[in-house]
Amino acid sequence: MNIFDIFSLDKKIEILDIGAAIIYELPIYDKLIDLGFANLNGFDGDERQIKELKEKYKDNIKIYNQYIFDGTDQKLYVANKDSGMTSLFKPNKDVLNFFNGFVNFGEIEKIETVKTSKLDDINDLPLIEFAKLDVQGAELTILKNGTNKLENCLAMQLEVSYICLYENQPSFGDIDLWMRSQGFLPHRFLEIKRWSIKPTIFNNDIRSPGNQLLESDIIYIRDPFKLNLLDDEQLKKFATIAHYSFKSIDLCCFILIELEKRKVIEKDSSNKYLMNSKKFI
Repeated sequence: MNIFDIFSLDKKIEILDIGAAIIYELPIYDKLIDLGFANLNGFDGDERQIKELKEKYKDNIKIYNQYIFDGTDQKLYVANKDSGMTSLFKPNKDVLNFFNGFVNFGEIEKIETVKTSKLDDINDLPLIEFAKLDVQGAELTILKNGTNKLENCLAMQLEVSYICLYENQPSFGDIDLWMRSQGFLPHRFLEIKRWSIKPTIFNNDIRSPGNQLLESDIIYIRDPFKLNLLDDEQLKKFATIAHYSFKSIDLCCFILIELEKRKVIEKDSSNKYLMNSKKFI
């Protein structure tokens, strides 16, 4: 697994995707899977999503058809398959009514009682190095019950909410404080979703946004001021994720310079990378 013609990985990167349903866009880790640099561990308790995951990733994914939360029995509020709003949290009707279209998106077809598991209790799950969580409000509970499986995690992609669509859902501020307490810093937003406030509709399209912030996908990374806490192989994987998943050439170069200082890679490897980085995208 030769990376940038500069170094090789001893083992594949272990990726975790909870809420792995393929609904809107391709995951940012796809390139790592396609190039054979990573293994994918995908969780989705919604049986309706499993077929598409198997068809897309075939032998490159290990699928766990279970709900990850805190290990207790929970009510599951089942919405339309394509809405992406099935959740362990009850939709907040007042908030749904605030936005155009969300009363329909969040319409509950049925309520089920499901058994949830703690991430740390999944014995056959390897230690994770990149995690993606899109679980309609359950992110923080999952993180708090998965600290052992995530102890080696180098970066996470989390969906965070500015106005919470579900009752008792943690906000962006709640998640940000916890992530910082665990040694992570925000790196970049992948998408900032705005929405129009009811009843104003722009361009005759309820999806045409106004200025109200709704939610974002945000990348958190291990504190770059504490690279000394990471071993050489972790740094190699960190650089690989930064380049292929985040398109963060500057972060990748910063990590490569640390590897140069450790004499793990040849001197001026970071310059070689910068000159050739576009061909690896």
